[in-house]
Amino acid sequence: MRVAIAGGHGKVGLRLARRLIERGDQVRSIIRKAEHEDDVRAAGAEPVVCDLETAENDQLAAAVGDVDAVVFAAGAGSGSGAERKWTVDYGGAVKLIAAAHIGGIARYVMLSSIGADPEREGDDTFSVYLRAKGKADMELMGSALDHTIVRPTFMNDEPGSGTVQIAEHVGKSEISRDDVAGVLAAVLHEPRTAGLVFEVKAGDTPIDEAVAAIAVAG
Repeated sequence: MRVAIAGGHGKVGLRLARRLIERGDQVRSIIRKAEHEDDVRAAGAEPVVCDLETAENDQLAAAVGDVDAVVFAAGAGSGSGAERKWTVDYGGAVKLIAAAHIGGIARYVMLSSIGADPEREGDDTFSVYLRAKGKADMELMGSALDHTIVRPTFMNDEPGSGTVQIAEHVGKSEISRDDVAGVLAAVLHEPRTAGLVFEVKAGDTPIDEAVAAIAVAG
């Protein structure tokens, strides 16, 4: 499988690239800064410099290239203000939808967040973030693409356990970024997850089994 990752130098994006390469996939990692190219190559992926905030849809489509699926794993980051939640977490995701349409790419996997809600109230940065993520999810659900929206609980940098809990709602908890990357990779290789929106946290079920179970449950 050929996969393009938007946010390819992010903490999840780099981990996802490694997971996919281990599965034998080809990965194009879209990054904002040329100085991150070596990190991406070290993960086994092909770096492509393209700023999601400033690129036009056709420019992003060219950066994505000829792939089978796209993953939105970009984010403005915890230190950013409300404005960049809209330009990256929402705007970047919507541009990737347009790029997928331009390139004839049907499969789109979204790294979202637990609590994502287009109607979330509040002007604090976290509320704006969840509102932006929720609106991005809504845009994807209405896009006619074969989408899967993965909403992890609070993510940490602990080593992955390889086991998770996946459900429509899992409650507040934590999960390692390693395991989130594992879930995204498994989702890409499980076409029956198309059309699903689910939450994920640390749990006791091996990742591939948990993804297969939610795919069957629909």
